[in-house]
Amino acid sequence: MKLNHVNLTVTDVPAARAFLEKYFGLRVAGERGDAFAAMFDDDGLVLTLMKDNQVSYPRTFHIGFAQENEERVNEIHRQLLQDGYDVAPPRRAHGWTFYVDAPGGFKVEVLA
Repeated sequence: MKLNHVNLTVTDVPAARAFLEKYFGLRVAGERGDAFAAMFDDDGLVLTLMKDNQVSYPRTFHIGFAQENEERVNEIHRQLLQDGYDVAPPRRAHGWTFYVDAPGGFKVEVLA
């Protein structure tokens, strides 16, 4: 069995969509104005974004994007810093990893 669909409630669908496109290569398959976007990755995952003005995920909730190697994690980290995101440096935990608060109110882990 394979998980193939995740829905995230976000405060800003266009900003969350642009973030996921730019840094993680997701592609938009359909959208309804600023209220909904369906996105796909290269493995068939469907990630939908739905607008809600109040988003409150538990503190430890996050989605993760595994990278092919540590250098790719470092590249994404550098790009996020250059673009003004406040991200702690990658560290060795369950892999080479860091977390970033994404636009729209959710957290993303990047790891190798």
